[in-house]
Amino acid sequence: MAVTPPVRVLAHFTPGPRVTDFLGPLHDLIDVRFCAADDDATFYRELPVADVLWHVLRPVSSDDLKQGRRLKLVHKMGAGVNTIDVEAATRLGIAVANMPGANAPSVAEGAVMLMLAALRRLPELDRATRAGDGWPTDPTLGETVRDLGSCTVGLIGYGNIAKRVETIVTAMGATVVHTNTRGAQGHPGWRTLAELLATSDVVSLHLPLTEHTEGLLDADALAGMKPGAVLVNTSRGAVIDEAALVSALRGGPLQAAGLDVFATEPVDPGNPLLTLDNVVVSPHVTWYTADTMRRYLEEAVANCERLAAGHQLANVVNEVNL
Repeated sequence: MAVTPPVRVLAHFTPGPRVTDFLGPLHDLIDVRFCAADDDATFYRELPVADVLWHVLRPVSSDDLKQGRRLKLVHKMGAGVNTIDVEAATRLGIAVANMPGANAPSVAEGAVMLMLAALRRLPELDRATRAGDGWPTDPTLGETVRDLGSCTVGLIGYGNIAKRVETIVTAMGATVVHTNTRGAQGHPGWRTLAELLATSDVVSLHLPLTEHTEGLLDADALAGMKPGAVLVNTSRGAVIDEAALVSALRGGPLQAAGLDVFATEPVDPGNPLLTLDNVVVSPHVTWYTADTMRRYLEEAVANCERLAAGHQLANVVNEVNL
């Protein structure tokens, strides 16, 4: 009886011990080769012999996909597939799958973390305390710092992550309004984008990057925000016009911003957003927790099992015949 070889997987990230411990007992099912995101030599050596690519952030181009001569599946470890040339994958007969909702708990908590850090001026207070100014003498502190529970929080996009954010901040006492690109008129919390921006103390972005959302928050939209508002982005950097955001943070109406994502990633050290004292940043890692990684691995392995058995794959975003 012929023995079915394991599914060859190229995992485009550097694993920690929890990842390798989880995958170790599965060697009969999957043969996983790891490759750091910036290690192109290993990537292009392993890609031609991989059946599956586990993709995180480094963009996968049409040229990359053409080199994956055995590729049957590109599985996004996350929800957004804007970093994958899905059209090229479809032409080449390669399935593209994602993991909707798998990172929602982590990103939602990360978004709330950025809200609180920006509202409470945490980076500024951290720097002052480390410099020896451990008792605040700035009289504007008590005039500008807010309780999140006293705010109106506007959610742009109303999917899995946004709804988790809503649950958290509502428990803290906040009022939540929302809008999305599909429309939800009739829902009690729904507002037009202009209404949401004008009335929200905190605005949090939770929508994919598409031709319709790129540059959604441009200079005009930012100018329409409530004076003293805080803007948080854990979705995709290009949803915001970054030059307009710098102006809005320097001259108003925005008080602060919390950013986990940027238009170009990794973010350029010369990006002017990084020079502003009223901006708190992180490097696209609100999703990156041990809990999310476990959920990602469970879903990725399950799809490899389906692939090996010839069963229908889960969460495929394009139409291909395998």
